[in-house]
Amino acid sequence: MVVGDFPIEVDTLVVGAGPGGYVAAIRAAQLGQKVTIADKGALGGVCLNVGCIPSKALIQAGHLAVHARGNEELGIKTENVSIDFSKVQEWKGSVVKKLTSGVQGLLKGNKVDIVKGEVYFVDKNTVKIMDDKKSQTYTFNNCIIATGSRPIEIPGFKFSDRVLDSTGALNLKEIPKKMVVIGGGYIGTELGTAYANFGTEVTVLEGTKDILGGFEKQMRQVVKKRLKNKNVTIITEAMAKGVEESKDGVKVTYEVNGKSETVEADYVLVTVGRRPNTDELGLEQVGIEMDDRGLIKINKQCRTNFDNIYAIGDVVSGMPLAHKASYEGKVAAEAISGEKAEIDYIGMPAVVFSEPELATVGYTEQEAKDAGFDVKAAKFPFAANGRALSLNDSDGFMKLITRKEDGLVIGAQIAGPNASDMIAELGLAIEAGMTAEDIALTIHAHPTLGEITMEAAEVALGTPIHML
Repeated sequence: MVVGDFPIEVDTLVVGAGPGGYVAAIRAAQLGQKVTIADKGALGGVCLNVGCIPSKALIQAGHLAVHARGNEELGIKTENVSIDFSKVQEWKGSVVKKLTSGVQGLLKGNKVDIVKGEVYFVDKNTVKIMDDKKSQTYTFNNCIIATGSRPIEIPGFKFSDRVLDSTGALNLKEIPKKMVVIGGGYIGTELGTAYANFGTEVTVLEGTKDILGGFEKQMRQVVKKRLKNKNVTIITEAMAKGVEESKDGVKVTYEVNGKSETVEADYVLVTVGRRPNTDELGLEQVGIEMDDRGLIKINKQCRTNFDNIYAIGDVVSGMPLAHKASYEGKVAAEAISGEKAEIDYIGMPAVVFSEPELATVGYTEQEAKDAGFDVKAAKFPFAANGRALSLNDSDGFMKLITRKEDGLVIGAQIAGPNASDMIAELGLAIEAGMTAEDIALTIHAHPTLGEITMEAAEVALGTPIHML
């Protein structure tokens, strides 16, 4: 031990200050624990600083750029629309700053000690936290690991000024004329759409048979139709092989149907997934069990193979979602306090901020059948909804999955405007054990997109009003 490095004792140590870590820290403090949170980066983690929040700000700016160009169908014509991208980036930064400073205020208000530095585990009750100047030993009774994930770098595409990860794509100084996106998952689709709205010519290279693989085919079709209208080129079953960089751009080589092809652009964005940040914490030294992907194994209380060490968010299995991390953080904090909290993902929504938005919660029709349920799938189109038509945004549908025997709602999928907000009602229905009848009997304001939920429930009951 370094001379003078007297251990600082803490009750609960949270490693990582992203949406999992800071939420866990606050909940633990609310439950009476003395909490210290440590992170080498900025408070708020990837989500607030270089992920969910700035990407949604950029997406919103892209929507406004499209709206500013007018709509001849609605009789609105505009000329000479200009975009000051530096202003867009400045505004995006201000949104991030408000939220990160808000997190700091919340942590301090809940008397959570904030420590800046890199954490390395010494044993199951001890860590060293290092910054540029010193190394300090901390001992803890309980610990929650919430160190998140980082973008995967693929062979032949080392990140650089022209080969971007999601962070690089969010921080460009100018709007590219052309961009290649490798990976048609939710991140690639969201950022590709945002830049297409700014006027970038986007080419998406996807290695599998279709983009947005985690969503049903009918949902994907709605998004692909809109992407086609934005002149986005989607090339599936395309394997990226390498990139030649120059001062002004890139030439990407890919293989499709056994044939080598090239595409030139200003930048190439690589979004092929994320890797858990578990490789530089010293977890092997402690003996914390992980799988072959570096994900920490946990039980239903987010507890690792050590009773006093918990793990949440992107470092454990499941979708890398900020709200999943926050939810698990609350469960872990409550488990430490002796409560009987356990994780249950049935009401866990997943959302893509594409055009239109996609959202799903609970079972899909196929998943329900595979699980042995006898189900009914009830669909209602946005095109039959007055509010969607008045928004001039009526592509898509809602699909409600109910159990035939009693009408219990066990899943829902939405492709359409504001799907990200609408899915919450269905998540509540699933968590509360509600039936299609419960939803149908709930009066929904008119004219709203929310009525689609009521209408889909009526379809499930066999009593639809606004469709035959």
